[in-house]
Amino acid sequence: MTRRKLLFVLMMVPFYSLYARSAFANKSSTSIEAPQTVPKGSETTIRVTVTHKGNNFLHYTKWLQVTANKKEIARWDFSSGQRPEAEVFTREVKLNAVEDLEVTAEAHCNMHGSTGPTTIKISVKE
Repeated sequence: MTRRKLLFVLMMVPFYSLYARSAFANKSSTSIEAPQTVPKGSETTIRVTVTHKGNNFLHYTKWLQVTANKKEIARWDFSSGQRPEAEVFTREVKLNAVEDLEVTAEAHCNMHGSTGPTTIKISVKE
């Protein structure tokens, strides 16, 4: 009977390790850094930081999308062979601010999805 128990435990270890790993994983989330107000016509830098626990060939941030006034201005697609460089990474986007901007960023985990979009507003002053 002891052999059967040992065999059962050894067979369950891989399943347990997969379950435990996903317990520490999470959805991809974003934060945006940008000025609240910019002069009209100025080049504005928007910095998006993605946070996602778990960055390996099975589990990673699959994409990051940035939109301004509901139009896509940047997108990065990742794969198991070309993953983000770390669990927390940053991308920058530059754009010419000619009108008030609503900037939205969202990242998506290939297994767990997204925490949802993050949005900020930038006012353009004459």
